[in-house]
Amino acid sequence: MEPAPRAWLTRAGRYGERDQWALDGGVTPGGYGEVPDLSGCRSIEDVRVLVAAAVPDASPNAVKNFSAQLWALVHRMSVGDYVVLPAKSTSQLAIGRIISPYRYDSAEGDEMRRHVRSVEWLRTDLPRTAIKQDLLYSLGAFSTYCEVSRNEAALQIAAAARTGIDPGSKVAVKPLKAVTPSAKQPEAVEADEEAGIDLEEHAQGRIASLIQEHFSGHKLAVLVEALLTAQGYTCWRSPEGADGGIDLLAGSGPLGLDAPHLVVQVKSEQSPIGDPVLSQLIGTTTKHGAAAQGLLVAWGGLTPPAKRSAKDNYFRLRVWTATDVIAQMTEHYSSLPEEIRSELPLKQIWIAVEDTG
Repeated sequence: MEPAPRAWLTRAGRYGERDQWALDGGVTPGGYGEVPDLSGCRSIEDVRVLVAAAVPDASPNAVKNFSAQLWALVHRMSVGDYVVLPAKSTSQLAIGRIISPYRYDSAEGDEMRRHVRSVEWLRTDLPRTAIKQDLLYSLGAFSTYCEVSRNEAALQIAAAARTGIDPGSKVAVKPLKAVTPSAKQPEAVEADEEAGIDLEEHAQGRIASLIQEHFSGHKLAVLVEALLTAQGYTCWRSPEGADGGIDLLAGSGPLGLDAPHLVVQVKSEQSPIGDPVLSQLIGTTTKHGAAAQGLLVAWGGLTPPAKRSAKDNYFRLRVWTATDVIAQMTEHYSSLPEEIRSELPLKQIWIAVEDTG
């Protein structure tokens, strides 16, 4: 019997600079450009020798860390395993399956794109809000490559690839053990997602869950209204029910008559919003005058055609995804009404940013 597929977290750079390249090219997202071809390595010690020579200024712990991750890419991953790419450029998740062994593309001009495996991407626009907290926690690991294994993660990821929804784990969820970058032990990379968690990313996931719980459906428009009001807009909100494509109208000044004028449509669905909704909002905005601008709140993000339309209408329309709503809320939290803050209790903390190697 063949072993069950495993699941792996991959990351495309600190700022997601290789996100689109990996998705367009059907590959894992590269990285570790200083390190030469690892095809001849037969053990993790072989990898460590090459890594140590390639990055001589790296600490011994960093060398162990990098080597463990590259060994996972070269040897531990198998054809048929699942890979998850949290795309920073879109705040969505891509899920694919590995379809080739490791290869080193020496003809590639960008050295950060040479260490790869081929991937068949099954979904490229899965909203983070479709993933439950236990799996999101694992997907917050700092590592560029690591196995995601706790609580039947591979089964959850396989189901999400098929249906677009994480069914959750039937295994009792382990208590969270947040590890700051400074406390991360490189030897623990072999333990994969236990190696260290991006606390900011995990916190955003928890806030997203709270918003989904308390502000689903029409109530999300109430939250967006409060956010715009905190920014100085005067708003009119459509009653719950059929809204004709308008959830909010917002303008500056005490009566809301001054520019800019916003026509706002709020979609709380966890699935990506398609191009027809975007086109409807553009048409509705046009009816409100040449100076009117559109704001689409798409909690689950946009489909690829809708993303192209949003880009084509850059000077007429903006899109807020779940990530944008959370960013707006944390920025204006102190100005939100007490009843909203009571349903979304947050506390700001500060932590030192450490070099992760």
